[in-house]
Amino acid sequence: MNAPETKDTRPPAPQGGFDANRPTIISLLYLTSFITGITGLVGIVLAHVWQGEDQEPWMASHYTYLIRTFWFGLVGSIIGAVLTLVLIGILVLFAVAVWVGVRSVMSLLKAQRQEPMPDPRTLAF
Repeated sequence: MNAPETKDTRPPAPQGGFDANRPTIISLLYLTSFITGITGLVGIVLAHVWQGEDQEPWMASHYTYLIRTFWFGLVGSIIGAVLTLVLIGILVLFAVAVWVGVRSVMSLLKAQRQEPMPDPRTLAF
């Protein structure tokens, strides 16, 4: 007698290609802002708009993670800009840029595998 089959409800994983899902788009916009300086604003608007829509559970964790990345990065950048008056701000700005970059790449990699962010409310990587 055959065992009953269970239905897999997970979305299919990308087969060796690039999955341009919404968290991936936001992450790429954040990373592109290091060159353009403006696409991060488009990314945060999209993150807030898409967060309010129905989505798969793994995406919700990415939106929280990416929204917090933007706002804490902005605050850190403002603090760093003010502190450039005493030269320590250059180090702060560099640290904030690395932090935002690493978090964006972490979200990008997990979004490609359609995995949720483990702890989206953390400030760690």
